[in-house]
Amino acid sequence: MLGGAVAAAAGLVLSKTGDAFAGSRGALIAKPPAGFLPLSMPGKVVRVDKADTLQPNGLWPKQESATAMLERVMAELTGKSDVGEAFAKFVHKDDKVAIKPNGIAGRLGATMASNKELVLAVVKGIIKAGVPATNIMIYEQYPSFMKGTRVVKDGQLDPDFPAGIATSVHENKDATMDEIQVAGKGTKFARPFTEATCVINLGMIKDHSICGFTGAMKNITHGTIINPHDFHEHNASPQIAQLYAQDIVKSRVRLHIADAFKLIYDEGPLDKNPKRRVPHEALYASTDPVALDVIGWGVIEQLRKDNGLPTLKDAGREPSYIKAAGELGLGVFDKNAIRLRQVKI
Repeated sequence: MLGGAVAAAAGLVLSKTGDAFAGSRGALIAKPPAGFLPLSMPGKVVRVDKADTLQPNGLWPKQESATAMLERVMAELTGKSDVGEAFAKFVHKDDKVAIKPNGIAGRLGATMASNKELVLAVVKGIIKAGVPATNIMIYEQYPSFMKGTRVVKDGQLDPDFPAGIATSVHENKDATMDEIQVAGKGTKFARPFTEATCVINLGMIKDHSICGFTGAMKNITHGTIINPHDFHEHNASPQIAQLYAQDIVKSRVRLHIADAFKLIYDEGPLDKNPKRRVPHEALYASTDPVALDVIGWGVIEQLRKDNGLPTLKDAGREPSYIKAAGELGLGVFDKNAIRLRQVKI
């Protein structure tokens, strides 16, 4: 069963058919189901804005807002107005789909994390694309991170989610693959990631005290390997790029959706100073993690400027790994070559 003893010990829900995710230990490169070619659009980023999206607590989006914004961002990205048809550009009914939210800054009070409302809307979109609920796994690093997303409630999958959805935490130790060498260090990617054929990345847009900015790429790399602390030297650059450049990653991650209902523009990635956390009320989507991180980095830089803070470069933590990722061919780094479509609803 996917997640095994780690997830069970954390009190999280596991699908009864979790063994559908089982795969060969040596098969690091994922292959889409026969005859299926996932949509890829290098350099294209879509942003959807909507006012009055947050609940009275100012922290979490209203479900109807998250659903409407996801439907629109997917429509603008794919040209398909039906959310199931839009997700069908990225997932196939025979895929084993893993969803990676970002819950680290929500571990104390669920103040800043990929929101349950968005995760739920994504899950329903994937199911409408034909993927059985029992072939969908939501995973995080630690139980407190998962709790921060509110996907689990009182140790159980939130009842708003369809029956059969599985959850797992890897706690930086649940890995079955053989060790690989990246940037001169050994590492492994966690089992919920390696046992999926398709990964949907639900990152955020935040300042980061080590690497300057955390968005699409870092949520996958440092959120999925078993020893992220070993890849923090010199602002984690170019290690984030080198980790993402592994075939094990490139063959799995098909879509990036940034939960930007709120942002942290300084003192991140943890939500230590509420004054640095601001409403943004937007969603971003792309198949290009580099382009998406370029756009997110720019948003953070503008907020820092607006609030009298130095640039990330002047602060000594420029996210140079994003440029390195572009140089490795992982996406479009040149902002002039990025096609940003912005829509307000």
